[in-house]
Amino acid sequence: MVPLASLWLPIVVSAVIVFLASWIVHMFLPLHRSDYAKLPNEDAVLDALRSLNIPTGQYLAPYANSPAQMRQPEYLEKRKRGPTFFMTLATTEPGMGKSLAQWFVYLLVISLIVALAAVHARVAGAPYPTVFKFVALVAFTAYALAHAHQSIWARQAWRTTAVYFFDGLIYALLTAGVFGWLWPR
Repeated sequence: MVPLASLWLPIVVSAVIVFLASWIVHMFLPLHRSDYAKLPNEDAVLDALRSLNIPTGQYLAPYANSPAQMRQPEYLEKRKRGPTFFMTLATTEPGMGKSLAQWFVYLLVISLIVALAAVHARVAGAPYPTVFKFVALVAFTAYALAHAHQSIWARQAWRTTAVYFFDGLIYALLTAGVFGWLWPR
């Protein structure tokens, strides 16, 4: 078994490389430009939301907080009339710095979890392809598969989820390459 402490370098390097790759994917490739659509009458919608003073949060409408409420005629009528929506509302812009810092910490956590799995499955001196395949599988699971629930439950377009799967594949292959390269000999 490989001591986890000996994997600090691949953990950090893979997080940095995936951070840079995600920047390239989101800034220079057109893959994510259609993740969201522009609202018809955007200005009117924004003015209406602004006038309601809704606090930052996640919302679902029509809303019911129990199965009993979901059977009430008022709720059923709202569902029938439509629309239904899932909304994340931010009343202030937190800035990219905070989001980028949180993203990097998230990447470090994924690399740490990948390392935790790998130390139990691979020995020191394991050949590059063996480490690469195992780490790629674990990293893909972490980077990609979690996005499917957005399409299943929140009506995110499956095309958007497929693009996130593609991103996850890129990130997983980069992570696997780093771990295979820096795996203890």
